[in-house]
Amino acid sequence: MSAADTPAASPQAERDALDESVVEDGRGVRSPLFLAGLAVVLLGALVARWLAVEVPTWTDGAASWLADIGANVDYPVYAVLAGLLLNAVLHGAGLRDRLAAGFRTEFFIKTGLVVLGSTVLLSVIVDAAARSVLQGVLLISGVFAFTWWFAGRLGVDDKLRALLATAVAVCGVSAAIAAAGAVRARREQLAYAAGLVIVFALPSIFVLPALADWFGLSDAVAGAWFGGNIDTTAAVTAAGAIQGDDALQIAAIVKGTQNALIGFVAIGLTAYFAFKVDRGAEKPRAIELWHRFPKFVLGFVVASIVATLWLDQISDAARVDEIKNVTKVFSTYFFTLAFVAIGLEFKVKPLRDAGWRPVAAFGAATVFNLALALLLASVLFHGFELPST
Repeated sequence: MSAADTPAASPQAERDALDESVVEDGRGVRSPLFLAGLAVVLLGALVARWLAVEVPTWTDGAASWLADIGANVDYPVYAVLAGLLLNAVLHGAGLRDRLAAGFRTEFFIKTGLVVLGSTVLLSVIVDAAARSVLQGVLLISGVFAFTWWFAGRLGVDDKLRALLATAVAVCGVSAAIAAAGAVRARREQLAYAAGLVIVFALPSIFVLPALADWFGLSDAVAGAWFGGNIDTTAAVTAAGAIQGDDALQIAAIVKGTQNALIGFVAIGLTAYFAFKVDRGAEKPRAIELWHRFPKFVLGFVVASIVATLWLDQISDAARVDEIKNVTKVFSTYFFTLAFVAIGLEFKVKPLRDAGWRPVAAFGAATVFNLALALLLASVLFHGFELPST
């Protein structure tokens, strides 16, 4: 019997079947396995931070190309690699899935972004907001339409192509989770979409900053490009951190804007599948928009407002810089944990099991997303300058 012939489960059963290694909730956070998984993430983060400090020293005085690598490779690279290595070790020992509850990628990255908000001037958010919203609307509309059409041409199941189109057009795993709830996708479909997101996001962390330098992009355009087309917030943050602080700020704002639009996409999918695809299902409710809205975006903005108002009262510039440096260190710690967790959560099996058609659809959509995001970022963020601090 094919997946398409499988009897439909009840709405509650399908919600319960969502892949809990991807959907983070509060259950089990006090269990020994959760604590063990968290300890693994902390170990990887410590190794990554140690390598970020020691490798430049080790390569100093070596061949010029090796010295350049040692000096320019930063903590996100080491964190992802540490996560992948620990993933392989745990998988080989049969412990990876048992400890997965402690990896908590979304918690780490969202907490880090809220803290990062306190280092981003409110004026930057206000100035970049209109550009970010326009880019987000155009990009999401174009990429979603292309992915939906192309995946349909390849014969991909409607629910799976809804997940793929939302993931690549909006914000990766979080968008796939929202879409899965909206269209009542099966657990294996969500796991597959999440696996594709991670497979394509990992190399983008390293490739896109290199391409940005090769293209000679400004920090603002590079950050808008990263935020517009990399499929996970964690990978966007990693690429932005590699590119530099200015690019990271713009990338976070642009990605946050796209994340904020996920609610509208999810409501559209809910209505489409409820009224057209799944006739007889429950009618979508207006409150679903709030349920699917990424609340951490509000935290980012609130942190920026509070920090801006507070720092405006301090006349000592050195004191202001000291406070910003402290908050940046805290956000960096959370980002490091998130990047390690990205590597730990990577899985090959869901990709191997689903065949080539969804992979081809997602790959084509990613290329389309890269090109359209670069075009929009180059036009909308041309000449954009962050205020000096």
